[in-house]
Amino acid sequence: MAMILNETYDFIKKNYAERIEQLTIDEVRFGVLLTAVRLSDGSHGAASTMPDIQHHCLRKNRDFSDFTPTNVVGHRVTALFETEKKSGLIDTLRIAVLNAISSTIIANGNYKIVEDADPIDLIDLNSEKTITIVGAFNSYIHRISSTKNKLYVLELNRDALVDEFKKYYVPAENYGEVIPQSDIVIITGLTLVNSTIDGLLAAIGPHTQVVVTGPSSSLIPDILFRNKVNIIGASRVYNPERLFTIVSEYGTGYHLFKYCAKKICILNE
Repeated sequence: MAMILNETYDFIKKNYAERIEQLTIDEVRFGVLLTAVRLSDGSHGAASTMPDIQHHCLRKNRDFSDFTPTNVVGHRVTALFETEKKSGLIDTLRIAVLNAISSTIIANGNYKIVEDADPIDLIDLNSEKTITIVGAFNSYIHRISSTKNKLYVLELNRDALVDEFKKYYVPAENYGEVIPQSDIVIITGLTLVNSTIDGLLAAIGPHTQVVVTGPSSSLIPDILFRNKVNIIGASRVYNPERLFTIVSEYGTGYHLFKYCAKKICILNE
């Protein structure tokens, strides 16, 4: 896991131990694009799915132990974070579980929350700034590209951008060239799942406004706030049964906000 996530889990263990010691995984649904989880306290969380590259497995390497099919539900969440197993799906599940745990903490905490808001609505786009988006947020790109701001889009796959936006594309590995010169950086929550967020945040200057947003970014904000993040674009699930349906039926972030979740912004103030 990324350093940010390790520190977030440690923060929860230290400050909310009584909430998680007996907490177990009640249901999990791995979809092609999203993963959803329900915990034994009734909380729900989601994350972008990061699948593993599958290879035919030798018989001697077949795994039927913990956190394999039929051996996920019922496990304590502490075991999930303490297992030495490494895979994209385990990392995905960890983020979904962190988001589920965080949902109750955020709802009962003293955080500054703006309801029914998207982070893009809280950013000043009227002045001429340099803005870097990490991830192919085509709706954000469309909105920012119509302003006088200079725009870069860091992305692993150039084809994730629609044709008219490909002129803003910068290969993701070149983040060290564009992030330090940016006034605003908007980061996809998928970087929490694929453990690239640490390097991105390390490259950000002290005066840059930083946003982390997306289906994976609904975790308790304390550690992100300590690491230069100003705004977290999170979600609050209000129809959990539909959440699992959407995940099963190839749903993505905008489907969540159409059918079962609302946008919230958590501010570092």
